[in-house]
Amino acid sequence: MLKQYKEAIEKSNIISKTDINGVITFVNDEFCNISGYTKNELIGQNHNIIRHPDVEDKIYKLLWETIKYKKVYKDTLKNLAKDGSTFYVNTTIIPILDKNENIIEYVAIRYDTTKEIVLREELQKKEIEYEELNKSLEKIVEEKTRELKELNQTLEERVQDEIAKNEERQRVMFWQSRHASLGQMLANIAHQWRQPLTELSLAMFNIKKAFQNNSEDGVSKFYTESKHIIRNMSETIDDFTNFFNPHKEKHYFNISDSIRESLVLLESIIDDEMITVKTYFEDIEVLGITNELTQVIINLVNNSKDAFIYNSILLREISIITKKENNFAVIEVQDNAGGIAKENLEKIFEPYFTTKHKSRGTGLGLFMSRMICEQGLNGTLDVKTKKYTTTFSIKIPLD
Repeated sequence: MLKQYKEAIEKSNIISKTDINGVITFVNDEFCNISGYTKNELIGQNHNIIRHPDVEDKIYKLLWETIKYKKVYKDTLKNLAKDGSTFYVNTTIIPILDKNENIIEYVAIRYDTTKEIVLREELQKKEIEYEELNKSLEKIVEEKTRELKELNQTLEERVQDEIAKNEERQRVMFWQSRHASLGQMLANIAHQWRQPLTELSLAMFNIKKAFQNNSEDGVSKFYTESKHIIRNMSETIDDFTNFFNPHKEKHYFNISDSIRESLVLLESIIDDEMITVKTYFEDIEVLGITNELTQVIINLVNNSKDAFIYNSILLREISIITKKENNFAVIEVQDNAGGIAKENLEKIFEPYFTTKHKSRGTGLGLFMSRMICEQGLNGTLDVKTKKYTTTFSIKIPLD
């Protein structure tokens, strides 16, 4: 039975014996497997044959001091295999004494911890990268916050300039509408970040769990997923910053791109209110300011959303079509939110007219949308309504 115990220990552990000077007198097969040496290459050699150059002298000094005083030494040691690779073993060295209490040899019992150590080192590297990513994200947020403040200051300066050019009434209303959109867009940022922040927290939990399960693939997978989430959060800030760019110089732009940008900014609202948006786009370029057309589309979609809620519409659909018609670019935004009452149809483009509660609307959205179409795009904004549908039509000259 003693022989069976011995065989069981040798097959499940890495075992070696040395004389009192550290010269190897016995190694089992597991020792050969992990070190890459044969028994003939090891027996008769000093145990330093597998010593790793990275291990400090003081560690081996402590090892010898411990076992020479007839005490058991335990530690995890870094070793060097024959092929130059590194392996780690949890090591227990036991002094063997004769009947006179003199040391006659040392027995070392080890088990392989290479995988765990390597995984731990990888996790530490990932943690450092996480810290760098966090710092990078904080820097991006600070930069974007500063840009938004600068943009806001620029907007205020532009208000003063426009008032000085005898356009006080319309310009004041324009910026009132613009700042109302700013508040709504900032609320959108907060809303759109809640979900990725939750996903990021879950990914970090999964990294911890994968490490505990010794799953290197799991750690790598969730680390990559976290970087993707952080990159998307940064892109969200870029999208909203672009919307509030005060650049006012007219240039040719694709109206479909401007509409897509508005839908990206409203994505969370559209999803939350379960609105289906269907688009049919032709590639058409017009002369104007892309951000202002984006604001018009946002106003129209928001009005549809409010009408869906007010009229308790369950199946909510919005269609947006762009097409060329008689040398005009035409944009049609149609919803099935119940239509507009006849008594309100002629008033909806008047400033400060609204059918909403004061907490939900300023009455400037459609007024400013028409002004943008007329003055910013040299076009028109009109509306048609039926019993269940409303269609806003924007016409912009192609010349």
